[in-house]
Amino acid sequence: MSRTPTPEEVGAYVDAVAERVALPIAPAHRPGVIQVMSGLLGSAALVMEFPLPESAEPAPVFDP
Repeated sequence: MSRTPTPEEVGAYVDAVAERVALPIAPAHRPGVIQVMSGLLGSAALVMEFPLPESAEPAPVFDP
């Protein structure tokens, strides 16, 4: 299981990425952005931790 980043680490990441892509984040919105990013990172960790067999291949066509 991977380590969960602290709110301070997520905040630093949000600030760095917003600056890199020139995305202004209003100070009043920053806590919400950090909260949502924390949730996304948690979801991504679950997906990345899911074991796949070596024989798994991507589907050639996606049909929803």
